[in-house]
Amino acid sequence: MKKWMLSGAAMALAVCGMSLSAQVKPSALFGDHMVLQSGMDVPVWGTASPGEVVKIRIEEQSAQATAGPDGRWTAHLHSLKAGGPWTMHIEGKNKIDVQDVLVGEVWLATGQSNMVFTVSKKLYPWAGMKDEEKEIAAADYPKIRVFTMAARKSYEPQSDAQGEWKVCSPQTVADFSAVGYTFARQLQQRLNLPVGIVTVAYGGSTAEAWLPRPVIAADEQLRPRLEKFDAAVSFYKSHPAATTEDAPAAPATINAGAAKKGPMKDPVEDQHQPTVLFNGMLQAAVPYAVRGVLWYQGESIVGGKEGVALYPHTMETLVKQWRQLWGREDLPFLSVQLAGLKNVSNNPLVREQQAKILSLPHTGQAVALDLGDPTNVHPKDKAPLGERLARLALSDVYGWKIEGSGPRYASMQVDGSHIRIHFTHVGQGLEAHGDALHGLVIAGADQHFVEAEAKIEGDTIVVQSAQVAAPVAVRYAWENYPVTSNLYNHDGLPAAPFRTDAWDALGEVSQGFTGKN
Repeated sequence: MKKWMLSGAAMALAVCGMSLSAQVKPSALFGDHMVLQSGMDVPVWGTASPGEVVKIRIEEQSAQATAGPDGRWTAHLHSLKAGGPWTMHIEGKNKIDVQDVLVGEVWLATGQSNMVFTVSKKLYPWAGMKDEEKEIAAADYPKIRVFTMAARKSYEPQSDAQGEWKVCSPQTVADFSAVGYTFARQLQQRLNLPVGIVTVAYGGSTAEAWLPRPVIAADEQLRPRLEKFDAAVSFYKSHPAATTEDAPAAPATINAGAAKKGPMKDPVEDQHQPTVLFNGMLQAAVPYAVRGVLWYQGESIVGGKEGVALYPHTMETLVKQWRQLWGREDLPFLSVQLAGLKNVSNNPLVREQQAKILSLPHTGQAVALDLGDPTNVHPKDKAPLGERLARLALSDVYGWKIEGSGPRYASMQVDGSHIRIHFTHVGQGLEAHGDALHGLVIAGADQHFVEAEAKIEGDTIVVQSAQVAAPVAVRYAWENYPVTSNLYNHDGLPAAPFRTDAWDALGEVSQGFTGKN
């Protein structure tokens, strides 16, 4: 009798499970308080019974889709007009009303810990913006909403998004990405439109962790990382009691110390491994309609010098692949160049490699050189960075007639004992913050750099030194923490670090490189 009762209970649970599986259920991204992107195709997806017809309606627009054999469905809305709040009606065998929906501008905010970095230190002790209390008290922006994807790593792609939309207020802003929030604040104030931020970021993550398996497997330069990862996973499964001394070496960042001895950890739970964050987090956000991408990553590069050399290829692969996933070759990709820090992870060679992404169309980069902290990889002065990213977006994406970038090196010419440097993004003109221009060094053919004297002449700077009679090269802000560098344009945007030479600078900045994998 007891056995029959247990079987009956199990059967009831099974029936209940089948009933639940038959319910129309949208992805968690399509929840109360969400922001949908205006002016473009907007996919809406979820699950239902195989073959079930799902109808979507919002304001004056409707769409429908039929769930496939796997129970998944995707409907498409088109060119929604900015506004709201509205209710989205989703109907199959059951009905769901998604409340308080706004339509405006949506951006994906992603990368590692400096994108995770929250407005308050309540959630993460290492976070918390400069003037945190004032920032929180002033955060009354009901037209800004943020969806923060729950942190998750996986060996297989996961399609279920985990998280919820929150309306920006002093009660909610504490847990928002500080960069995402301050970017949204500027955009919302300038455009007077609703702004949504979908935050999909993980501390200490590598770029490879955000790429899908097929892309890495097909790439001769990246495939060895995937093969090492698969070998480590296989070893872990077959040697559950193994120690780190027995196991394959885990990927090490360029500033990593000696590996700790102890039980081997599941390689899938290592955010330095390829694919694990694409599978666990990003896959679930594809292809939520967004205007563009904000990317803040670069402190965690694995593989030592070789890894730094590979970084531009990795990032180019990432940008192109994400554009394919979203079905938009012109998807804007705005990144952050690393701030100043007295650590090899933030050295000028890494910044130089980061800047190579600008060779791709529809990319931009905000300089954070002057916003760093000499001893803290998580600088707290995030508001100016959000503002700089917003200026880039307004200039490059929304077509505003403003300068979006600080000065960038264009060319040089040698004239006797001095070198003249030309720039792009001069904007309203060049200026030195302070009494004189600092941060430049100059060298002759012997490649020995000395501190230089520099002055601004029109849209150029002239660099020289009494110690170098026949100069051939100039460098600017070529240090891990270039505290004296002070070249800006009149728009208040700092110049990007540069060098005019093509000499091998790796040896000079590689003190502390330890990553071998």
